[in-house]
Formats: sequence, C-alpha cells, structure tokens
Amino acid sequence: MIFCAGRGTRMKALTQDRPKPMIEVAGKPLVDHALEQLEGVEHRVANLHYLPDMLEQHLGALGVKTVFEPTLLETGGGLKNALPMFSTDTLFTMNTDAVWNGPRAAEILSKAWDPDRMDALLLVVPMARTHAHLGTGDFDLSGEGRISRGNATVYTGMQILKTEAVAEIEDDHFSLNIVWENLFRRGRIFGVEYPGDWVDVGHPDGIEIAETLLKAKP
Repeated sequence: MIFCAGRGTRMKALTQDRPKPMIEVAGKPLVDHALEQLEGVEHRVANLHYLPDMLEQHLGALGVKTVFEPTLLETGGGLKNALPMFSTDTLFTMNTDAVWNGPRAAEILSKAWDPDRMDALLLVVPMARTHAHLGTGDFDLSGEGRISRGNATVYTGMQILKTEAVAEIEDDHFSLNIVWENLFRRGRIFGVEYPGDWVDVGHPDGIEIAETLLKAKP
C-alpha cells in the first residue's frame, strides 16, 4: 500500500500543479524512489485524492493499481478503504515523501519479520542518519527489536502490518497511530533499523539535500 493521497501542503508552490509524489528528485518522481524500495513486491496499490489523474496515468504504466478517495481518510482510513484491493492478510505500507540511500527497504523488513511475534514491524532510522528531517525522533528501539515512543530513531514511513489490526477499527477516518497504540498495548509492535541514509523530502529543502546525498553516495 503506497500512500499518495495527501495534498502535500508543506511543499508549498511545488504542489500547485502536481501531487507531491510526482515532484522530481534526481530526475524522477518521488513515487518512483518509493517503488524502488518495494522492488520484488508484485501487487501494489496506491490511494489517490489530490490531482489524481497525473498519478493514475503514471502509476498505471508501472503496473500499480489505484483507489480514489473522494474525501481524505488519513493513513489508517486510507488503508482500510483499500483493503478490498488485497487478498493477503499482511502488507507493506509506505509513504512517498522520502529518498533512501542504502539497501532495499522491503528486504530489510522482510528479513526481520516474524509473524508469530509481530502484528507490525516498523522500519526506523537513527537520527544521525536522517537528513532534512525537521522534527524530533519517533521511537526508541531496544536490542530485542521492541519499540517505544521516544526520540532515538525516526519512522521511515515504511512497515509490514497485518490487516486485521486495521480492519478492526470502527472509524473510517483515522491515523495509523491509532492502530499502533492498540498494538503497543498488546505487545505486538516491533521495529528494525534501516542501515542506510534516509532523507525527509516532505518539504522543499529536502529536494536539494536528497540530490546531494545521492551524488555523494550512489
């Protein structure tokens, strides 16, 4: 599940004529950088809302299915709305406002995934290997792979998640944070560290920083 529905207001004038996932970094749209991290995943679905035609055409040519949201539903609601598009009970979910430099994110998550212990596995990166990130950290990560709310690492926007944890939420409009809080209470949420560099491209300054990093560390 690739989240593409947001209006991208932090990008200011850059999203006046295009959705944020179509903003180019190093010669290709942000959504293409995201899809590279999902290489090998055959069934991919993206939710659309703001200026959807451009994204629908671009993603359709890449074999990505799309679902339109007439009203923005946030990340949790958007995923719940798209669940009929999937036949599996476990998914990758991914934001598109980042650029990665290192091993493929989906592979890191897959190697650490343990469905007997986990209902969610979040990919996090230490603050020292984040770039252009304007906020604080999101989680602390223990040696056993358990995470807790904290500041040591930043959530990269990618995870493996069992769909049951989303489908059980009665609301239609909600954040994935609601799902995570339920899983914290059950002890079923974990994290794994991304060993490369990660750039926050949710704001205009992140574009140049990402391009500089990619040139320096191909």
